Amino acid sequence: MTAYRYLFRDDYSEGCHPRILAALSETNTAQQIGYGNDAYSEEARQLIKALMPDSDTDVYFVSGGTQANLIIISSALKSYESVITARTGHINGHEAGAIEASGRRVEIVDAPDGKLTVDLISPLVKQLGNTGSTQPKMVYISNTTELGTVYSCAELRALSDFCRAHGWYLFLDGARLPAALTAPGSDLTLADVAQLTDAFYIGGTKNGALFGEAIVLTNPKLRDGFRFYMKQKGATLAKGRALGVQFRELFRDNLIFDLAGYANARALEMAAAIEKLGYSFLVPPASNQLFPILPQPVIDALSEHYLFHVWAPADNGHSVIRLVTSWATPAEACEGFIAELAG
Repeated sequence: MTAYRYLFRDDYSEGCHPRILAALSETNTAQQIGYGNDAYSEEARQLIKALMPDSDTDVYFVSGGTQANLIIISSALKSYESVITARTGHINGHEAGAIEASGRRVEIVDAPDGKLTVDLISPLVKQLGNTGSTQPKMVYISNTTELGTVYSCAELRALSDFCRAHGWYLFLDGARLPAALTAPGSDLTLADVAQLTDAFYIGGTKNGALFGEAIVLTNPKLRDGFRFYMKQKGATLAKGRALGVQFRELFRDNLIFDLAGYANARALEMAAAIEKLGYSFLVPPASNQLFPILPQPVIDALSEHYLFHVWAPADNGHSVIRLVTSWATPAEACEGFIAELAG
């Protein structure tokens, strides 16, 4: 196995933040009721609800993002209804057809910057009422997107208004939502997300937890029987306390947002240095995912010491790579990468 100097492949290569590890250790021998009915999970739910504009929401903890996407989408849609996503959306290219395997169709829309807009999704309205077509019923977005871009409050509101006008659900994949909310220039808050969507989740796996996502259901129509869907999909952990302890710690004093802000800062420092060296990006850097365009020989040389995704080919012997920073990325790793890039 190659002994890389650093892994910029993702934001979950480390274990968890020391505070979470300490909390798990400190609560280890305390007996608790299982299946998410423990005191730690309830405290975590209340901490999250306190950040909502309306406390009448349901909060559930599951182990991972694919599981969250599958449960929310399959429970919300009838077999003839479909979910709309950007081509880069996680449910399209990263989940082994989990949504289609549940009998729900995924409708693909090309979105160059990873963000859906009203103009991009409105053509699918023509399918409504046509018995020969699946019926769009949900719009799925990610924030941050798979390209690291971030929705503004106005962009999210426009999608929300459109969906509500057509009776569609708006579901936000928040695997990297803390990064989106703490991105420089972001005017979106967690309360805005709760107000403008029907369902979303807050990622812990990519934001300092060992594992786990917090599902928030704001639309009462999506809550009926949700626990049963969770159980069917294997999402109800006997030791649900392990999720509750982690999210209690993450939201106790906004630790989750501090960690996301740190990851963003490390990435954007790298972005400024990469740009100063004369390189461009697939999309403008906005969060902890960067997509610089580099010559193939440079990529080959960097790959000897650093692990990252080669995202897509570009023109003239160049390719797009993806660099991701995390809550634990040391400044020295970023500086070392930039030094090697500079030659």
